[in-house]
Amino acid sequence: MAGNSIQSALADLWGDLKQPDLLWQIAAIAACMLVAWAMSRMARVKTSGEQSAAVRCGAGGFNRIIFPLVVVGLLFAARAVLSRWGNSHLLSVAIPVFGSLAGIRFLVYLLRMGFAPGGMLAAWERGAAAVIWAVAVLYLTGLLPEIRSLLEDIHLSIGKQKFTLMLALESIFWLLLTLLLALWAGSVFEKRLMGAESLHMSLRVVLARLGKAVLLVAAILVVLPVMGIDLTVLSVFGGAVGVGLGLGLQKIASNYVSGFIILLDRSIRLGDWITADNHYGEVKKITTRYTVVRSLAGIDAIIPNDALVTSTVLNNTYADKQLRLTVKVSVAYGTDVAAVLALLADIAGGHPRVLKEPAPNALVLALADNGIDLEAGFWIDDPEKGRQNVCSEIMVSILAEFGVRGIEIPFPQRDVRLVARDAA
Repeated sequence: MAGNSIQSALADLWGDLKQPDLLWQIAAIAACMLVAWAMSRMARVKTSGEQSAAVRCGAGGFNRIIFPLVVVGLLFAARAVLSRWGNSHLLSVAIPVFGSLAGIRFLVYLLRMGFAPGGMLAAWERGAAAVIWAVAVLYLTGLLPEIRSLLEDIHLSIGKQKFTLMLALESIFWLLLTLLLALWAGSVFEKRLMGAESLHMSLRVVLARLGKAVLLVAAILVVLPVMGIDLTVLSVFGGAVGVGLGLGLQKIASNYVSGFIILLDRSIRLGDWITADNHYGEVKKITTRYTVVRSLAGIDAIIPNDALVTSTVLNNTYADKQLRLTVKVSVAYGTDVAAVLALLADIAGGHPRVLKEPAPNALVLALADNGIDLEAGFWIDDPEKGRQNVCSEIMVSILAEFGVRGIEIPFPQRDVRLVARDAA
């Protein structure tokens, strides 16, 4: 019904092309757009990061539809005025066109809110809204069937299959639409899943990725029949993929399988401090193909998941975050060793990051050539703040105390004796 009324308005508009009323209608539309643009700029709602997500979402939707809605309201007023002195068929066509623009921009904005900031739809929001609006305008004006017929006349035959340009465009449209809906549903599922505090973080990550993968595969399976592709060809394609994975992609497949194993068995978790492939650092990210380990120097090591599964990994925080550190020092022979051991334990225990339980201790390591080797051992529970800085501060305190108490730290010494030989 709406399409027929628009087409009848277009037929009436065609008869008005030779009438001076058309110029007044064009001027009225331009004036309405100019006034609406100025009013939308003044009525635009500003948002900040301090506001809630619901408020920012509502403000964003309002800012996107305020311009076309004001245009529609002004066009209604202009049509009521101009209809008293002449025809207003152009205004009757413009009103549903701008009304559809408001609805399309708002729907595309709501769809974009389901994606992460900076996502694909966020970058192409205006372009997607413009394309959908152009198709809606063609449908409302009755030009879409003629364009469709023209596109169907352009065809290409490949064997027994006949492909038209219209079929290609429809296939692309439905493919993009189903993929966008799958990505949107996946993002919503991921947000809900990440909010489930009862599940472990690694389990939430793997479930979110599996959910996205299932939704994407389902979207592709739904759109393939629309594109004229028989689903039975997937058996051939699956066999080819299996052969490719078995021959040339086995390493990549191994990394992906290893990634799911790591996420499921939780042997390595986000925030753990590990040593793997000669890299020590904190696990910052676990993907299905690799794991990112950030060292204390801020360098990110990207380690394939296969290496984490097939080789030994030192996880310093697997059971808990407590870590034992040691500081080694030597004293000269003749020193009161018992007093020095007690002093080392007291110095280590006085550091604010050293745990009181287990208590620090000091041991004799060896009776070396140049002195007595001692070791002060202590525990910390915050390795993410660094290890070497704790050891450095304790060694500085040891040097200061040794200097005050006159305790000697020996250094290698060699006695050289010259033996004179009688001349022959």
